[in-house]
Amino acid sequence: MPESQKATVRVLILIGSESDRTVMSKTVDTLNELGVASRLEVASAHRTPERVRELVASGDRDGVCVYICAAGMAAHLAGTVAAHTTRPVIGVPLAGSTLFGFDSLLSTVQMPRGVPVATVAIGEHGAVNAAILAAQILAVGDPALAERVAKRRAG
Repeated sequence: MPESQKATVRVLILIGSESDRTVMSKTVDTLNELGVASRLEVASAHRTPERVRELVASGDRDGVCVYICAAGMAAHLAGTVAAHTTRPVIGVPLAGSTLFGFDSLLSTVQMPRGVPVATVAIGEHGAVNAAILAAQILAVGDPALAERVAKRRAG
């Protein structure tokens, strides 16, 4: 990735597998609508844990402000990311089993004390809400973004 693009990424979106891209494209679209630079990467807490660690370390170095993580079934991605950064982490549970995402919700929301993960709704609603929540976090120090978020929420 070119150095100039790294510096502009404010939100890093990590998905557990390529099959999660369809749902999480809603996150990318919403962030784009709000004018928030983001990047989406596939990295599994179970299959590629070292890649997850490296992406978080480089993200922190490159100025990523918020991480959004989406995974189904065991859904440990958001917790794994939160273990490697003190930046805000938002978890999006995805339906990936016969439990329709309830298992993912519990895996994402049940974090130990001291390692928080903000958790949004399961699936597409959560994907959009994660983008809006990330923008709200960033908007604390960005009045122009705060105005764009308020305008979007107003309708």
